[in-house]
Amino acid sequence: MILITGATGTIGSEVVRLLAAGGERVRAMTRKPPEVPARAGVEFARGDFDDPDSLAEAARGAETLFLLSAPGPWMPRHDEAMLTAARDVRRVVKVSAIGTGERAGAEVGDWHLPGERALWDSDLEWTILRPSSFASNALRWPFLGNGPIPNMTGDGEQGVIDPRDVAEVAVRALTSGEHTGEILTLTGPELLSLPDMVRTVGQVLGRPLETVDVPLDVYRERLLAAGVDPTFADVAVSGARTVAAGGNARLTDDVERVLGRAPRTFATWVRDHLAAFEAP
Repeated sequence: MILITGATGTIGSEVVRLLAAGGERVRAMTRKPPEVPARAGVEFARGDFDDPDSLAEAARGAETLFLLSAPGPWMPRHDEAMLTAARDVRRVVKVSAIGTGERAGAEVGDWHLPGERALWDSDLEWTILRPSSFASNALRWPFLGNGPIPNMTGDGEQGVIDPRDVAEVAVRALTSGEHTGEILTLTGPELLSLPDMVRTVGQVLGRPLETVDVPLDVYRERLLAAGVDPTFADVAVSGARTVAAGGNARLTDDVERVLGRAPRTFATWVRDHLAAFEAP
């Protein structure tokens, strides 16, 4: 039995789908399990990271764990709670973030690092995935008739990755055990700035799209005005500053090494999700 946390999210839902298609027994953990019957090979279980009893019940009998929770300062607590509850688990694949542990300060990696360390210090078979920026973040752009797309990262480039590739790597690590003890930094095949990505989306849509540079102090003010918690605002601004300075401009061959093929391009992801970009 493979227990999937974050089972309804972008990565988790694809991991569930792929595992089920491969004939694996899957238990998908979510705070609100659906009332409709699950697909063949998949059962749903209620699990709340702040409810230890629910975690223990969800983990009962599971031998493998896919560990993923929503990013935030609660992640160290959530990781610890899940690892404590999953007493029968022998293999864990944790989704972390690129650059974890490399920079001090308000960084997403600060939320992931305690969970990584817990795995390093354990007797478990573990694999840690550190993906770069997701291609699916483009779906958050307010570009459908709402003016230019805000750019907080200048010409800073990232190895933007298709979330489907992250899910496929996770499935391979969950089922094969071939990458035990490895930290895999997952990137796409090319370095892209936000203007590069916007240009690609415009080309696929067949119409020009524009960007507008937004200073980081203005960005933070807008986040706070929108009701974003100051801690999240600080992390968002710090991340944008890192990207703008070239701190995330890296490519690796980890996806190809695990999957035996090159990672998908951003343009491929856009074409495969074209309907999500088109106006209703």
